[in-house]
Amino acid sequence: MKKTTITAVTLVLALCLLFSCGCTTTPATSQQPAVTTPPTISLEDTPIRYADVNGVTLGYREFGTENTEPLLMLVGFGATMEWWNSTFVGILAETYHVYIYDHRGMGTSTDVDAPYTIAQLADDAAGLMTALGYDSMNIYGVSMGSTVSQQLLIDHPEKVRKAVLSSATYNASIPETEILHGILEACAADPDQPAGVRKEAVANLEWEGSYAGLSGITNDVMLITGTEDALTPPAVAVEIAGRINGSWLVRFKDIPHAGSSYAPVEYGTITTAFLEMDESPA
Repeated sequence: MKKTTITAVTLVLALCLLFSCGCTTTPATSQQPAVTTPPTISLEDTPIRYADVNGVTLGYREFGTENTEPLLMLVGFGATMEWWNSTFVGILAETYHVYIYDHRGMGTSTDVDAPYTIAQLADDAAGLMTALGYDSMNIYGVSMGSTVSQQLLIDHPEKVRKAVLSSATYNASIPETEILHGILEACAADPDQPAGVRKEAVANLEWEGSYAGLSGITNDVMLITGTEDALTPPAVAVEIAGRINGSWLVRFKDIPHAGSSYAPVEYGTITTAFLEMDESPA
């Protein structure tokens, strides 16, 4: 299976070599491309809109220009759409029509009086695409959002154009994710946590995982991981990439979990490069 590894220091050169060679590359130069000042957007000042999906109402915001490629952002465990780094979203919104939203039971989104599953959250994402007027969208999922994204790729592959999985794991109950598993168990059992957080924790703990379905994914997928990610260690991303034929794998040195908050320009640059790349053979 083809698997591409790109270093954060040499993004542009590595992408050029990847396009011409189609194989793992270790460039010999450390020269970095010029970085322009990233655009500034305000998450909080952008109006919240609402869409009715699967019996709940999901709050969302949108950025960018109409009639550009759509990109749906799936946030992580216990977070709302205000979590996203504004520089990161601003870079993506230069090229894409970006949508961020709250999962059911979180932030501005409503809930029903019942537990839910990762598959239900994936159904919500698919339903939101339809409610927004799209047959399919590019997706970017971080942490639990990458979990939901994997389930979306398995259950609704026709809804996904390209997918970026950041800080991903194929199961929250494997030895490599022991720290994450402990956090989820603690949140699920804590009555002081909001109901939506407890439900998300239970959904993650009860998720059977995506491992068996990864090899059947034919969509274009890129994995992004940080070498200092203690919750979803990079070895797990490597394993996922090995299961998805033709997937990209990008590892950022010294970056922890959910790296778009720590290196928004680098994450925005590599995400845009992947989404824009035409990988069809000449």
